[in-house]
Parts: sequence; structure tokens; C-alpha cells
Amino acid sequence: MNWDQIAGNWKQFLGNAKERWGRLTDSDWTVIEGKRDQLVGRIQERYGTAKDEAERQVAEFERDCDRAGTRLP
Repeated sequence: MNWDQIAGNWKQFLGNAKERWGRLTDSDWTVIEGKRDQLVGRIQERYGTAKDEAERQVAEFERDCDRAGTRLP
């Protein structure tokens, strides 16, 4: 699943993302609004990770959405 699909249907994926990154606040999610770069940046800030680690986590989230069959009509 590519990020355009996730971003285009952000509300459907938001619950899964909130479970994965529980340290992000509601205001973080409002700023992110499906923007991949914003998600990476917020993960870096809240979890104290390097950019490449945050990128890896987001890429894993994309793969997990695809594996779980979270495809949209």
C-alpha cells in the first residue's frame, strides 16, 4: 500500500496509527493529517528516535496495512 492511499483515507487508518504510536497526542494527529513527513517528524520528537528509525517504522506501518488487507474499495 502506498502512502497516497493511506493519506487519502486517513480517518480509516488513524486508529491503527494511534495504537502503534501511543505517545502522539491528539494535537499531533491533527497536525499530521495523513502527511507522511509530519508523522516521521512527530515520531522522532516523541520517541527520541533518529530520522532513519522513524522512517523505518512508518514503512513498516505501510507494509502492515497492506498485509492486513486494509485495502479500500
